[in-house]
Amino acid sequence: MRFVGGFGLAALCFVAVSLAKVELDEGILVIKKDNFDSVIKDNDYVLVEFYAPWCGHCKALAPEYVKAAKKLEEIDPSIKLAKVDATIQTQLAEKHGIRGYPTLKFYRKGTPIDYTGGRQADDIVNWLKKKTSPPAKDLPSVDEAKTFIETHNVAIVGFFKDVKSDAAKVFFDVGNAVDDHVFGITSNDEVLKEYDVEDGKIVLFKKFDEGKAVYDGEFTVKDVQNFISVHSLPLIVEFNQDTAQKIFSGDIKSHLLVFLSKEEGHFEKYVDGIKEPAKKYRGEVLFVTIDCDETDHERILEFFGLKKEDVPAMRLIKLEQDMAKYKPEKPELTAENVLEFVTAFMEGKLKRHLLTQDLPEDWDKNPVKVLVGTNFHEIVYNKEKDVLVEFYAPWCGHCQQLAPIYEQLGEKYKDNDKVVIAKMDATANELEDVKITSFPTLTLYKKETNEAVEYNGERTLDGLSKFIESGGEYGEAPTDEAQEEDEDDDVPRKDEL
Repeated sequence: MRFVGGFGLAALCFVAVSLAKVELDEGILVIKKDNFDSVIKDNDYVLVEFYAPWCGHCKALAPEYVKAAKKLEEIDPSIKLAKVDATIQTQLAEKHGIRGYPTLKFYRKGTPIDYTGGRQADDIVNWLKKKTSPPAKDLPSVDEAKTFIETHNVAIVGFFKDVKSDAAKVFFDVGNAVDDHVFGITSNDEVLKEYDVEDGKIVLFKKFDEGKAVYDGEFTVKDVQNFISVHSLPLIVEFNQDTAQKIFSGDIKSHLLVFLSKEEGHFEKYVDGIKEPAKKYRGEVLFVTIDCDETDHERILEFFGLKKEDVPAMRLIKLEQDMAKYKPEKPELTAENVLEFVTAFMEGKLKRHLLTQDLPEDWDKNPVKVLVGTNFHEIVYNKEKDVLVEFYAPWCGHCQQLAPIYEQLGEKYKDNDKVVIAKMDATANELEDVKITSFPTLTLYKKETNEAVEYNGERTLDGLSKFIESGGEYGEAPTDEAQEEDEDDDVPRKDEL
């Protein structure tokens, strides 16, 4: 950069003073309310993490974020990483619409973009390089093409002699749209010859499975993106924090989940045997393995009504039908059983599997009645009674806090033959006609009409009593603070399963 006279020196000093106000923590800019605007203004490219010190996901990200900052300092110092403690800088968090932790936003010349990459250092670096570079790297020689392909786990290369053709334009558009992979383009005859590729082809090179996949479909952005989504993942994907987003955000919404134990040697014993069914249904059903030895995956087992002793096991899930689940008649993990199970699913021959517990013998012994999948409709849709149901999760902190109050409510109405106070473990019992999105959910099913009214007032004995006695009319909408508190007990999102 060239500075003219004293003005240049003054400007340089101003920038130095401005940057000096920003604390560095292991190479990461520490942003606060009073320096946020100056950091964004003084740097063309800044990735900002809004975090909470107590957040487990933030703690897991922290060392990877530091690694990414160090790598970027070496390869491109113009890209900065920053962080904001959103529990202290609450006004900043509110201003930038932060609703969960960690939230990462990329500021490119002052314009914010949601971060959509992974949470490993290499994922962060690659995503940022992608957002600050042309959509596809020019590969003018065989050596440069080889280096590009060999240094990436997945590399998508367009072979176009005419880089201004309509097909090449689609390729560039896809390169702009896809954040988590690198793109290269070449028009060099020697490169085409080296890789034995025809002009006008797109090749996805990968360091797993068959090594590469050649696109031979129509040149539309959607079709090429779908090709990349399908072939950039392994034939059988292992579920973990890094792959979760790719699994659930992809175009394939039907997944075969295979529950295994690495400690028991299940991966070596079963994975190879299910590759043929995976190949047959590639692009239609995503095959996913889940290591049930991981404590973080206990909630996934619970979601499917499985226990660790049930492993190995398999289930199908269809995300487009509100995460509808399917259970095989033949549970053994053989290639034949897997193929039969997935084929029946694809042909629409399977009935949706709904979880239900066995009905306890003493389900109606206590003032708060116990509901399961098999007795729910009989009790709740009794038109002679108002029925209040708490849909809860055993692990939910808010449900545990409500428990003694709910027991008091049961005692209050135990002799009222027109009111039923009931509860149902919504993690172990599912209903086709009732969808629960957070815990606890309190719903009054009104007598005569069976109309369902959800309670959103204070969870107190007085508030719940008024709700029942007013026929569901009493109950204020929750405050923003209450809503934020309840976010911790939301039903797991797709990327958390």
